[in-house]
Amino acid sequence: MQAGYRIVGTHEVSDVCVINTCSVTHVGERKSRQAIRKMRRLNPDTIIAVTGCYAQLDPDTIAGIEGVRVIVGTQDRSRIVDFVEACQVDGGVQNRVRDILPTTDFENLNLYGGAVEHTRAYVKIQEGCGNFCTFCIIPYTRGRLKSRRPEDIYAEAARLVSQGYKEIILTGIHLGNYGQDLGGKNRLSDVVHLLLRETDIRRIRLGSIESVELSEELITLLATEPRLCPHLHLPIQSGSERVLQMMRRHYRLSDYLALINDLRQRIPDIALTTDLIVGFPGETEEMFRETLCTLQDVGFADVHIFPYSRRKGTPAADFPNQITEAEKKERVHRAEEVVRRAARSYAQQFIGKDVDVLVESRLQSGHFEGMSAHYHRVRLVNEVPQTGEIYATHIIDADDQGLIGRAYVRQEALS
Repeated sequence: MQAGYRIVGTHEVSDVCVINTCSVTHVGERKSRQAIRKMRRLNPDTIIAVTGCYAQLDPDTIAGIEGVRVIVGTQDRSRIVDFVEACQVDGGVQNRVRDILPTTDFENLNLYGGAVEHTRAYVKIQEGCGNFCTFCIIPYTRGRLKSRRPEDIYAEAARLVSQGYKEIILTGIHLGNYGQDLGGKNRLSDVVHLLLRETDIRRIRLGSIESVELSEELITLLATEPRLCPHLHLPIQSGSERVLQMMRRHYRLSDYLALINDLRQRIPDIALTTDLIVGFPGETEEMFRETLCTLQDVGFADVHIFPYSRRKGTPAADFPNQITEAEKKERVHRAEEVVRRAARSYAQQFIGKDVDVLVESRLQSGHFEGMSAHYHRVRLVNEVPQTGEIYATHIIDADDQGLIGRAYVRQEALS
């Protein structure tokens, strides 16, 4: 938009189509290729620019797909317009993918519109990962740890607040390691303090963070600061100690569970969500049952469950005792049943209580829907004056889709 372009719908004629690809699983790569070919069919004259992890990992394959004219990996994305315009002049394919490993600077990519009703905005403050879990390709596609400068984070957050956003979600590939590459002078808790102190943002939410990187300062903020959402996404990946070792995760299950207990003692209603991989190579039925028991004991508010995806280039792809797709699918269903019961139980504790809901949209049913600070979808049985505002809401019921409530007072802006 800054260069004079405007965003059009998927089915509208466009001069340029930018496709951001995924390479976390082979399924993500296949869907990325399908998306490229679909856009080529819908708009045969467009210049297709492909970016993201898959582009970084395998630019030659992408270059061979008809219609692709620009390839940018996980760096230099801010220069896509330059590359597209060079392509228009010179013709041919602009393959601008570079080795990611030597890169040490965070690339600022600001959000300019596109979020639902200007309500919640994702602000990426960290890039790269050095954990090298045996199942994960991300360290090879995102490179070393890179942290965004605090002044750049503040500048984007202040602009988003001025545009009417009410919630900012701080994200990163390895969020808890924010600041390690900045000489240790800045930590994630310092960023939260900065935004609380210098902006009028109504809510701050933390994205996914590793349990071993949750500092005492952050826990204290979660327990005492009403503008910091009482919600943590702490990836567990498996509830079996042996599987965690095979995954080369950097924590023991006992330490993870001890942290959960501490969090619940200090913040009793905290929403805890997680990621889980089932069917990892070598995961026996006994190990999987251990995971089910862990899920039941913890009682997560929500769990993102993934069947293990064999990813070429990672150690686990060559592990013996690979699990069949049928068995992985069956284990996903069993885990989902445990998670569904736990999530419903967690949600029901809010019935009869008041929560603040950031209203985002109006459903086809005519009801309004929004997000609570505890990361619950809330459907409102009554109308509200407008979307994009926070309303005090009395919760009257809960189901598998979230909470149901009645907004009764418009929430005053926090000082």
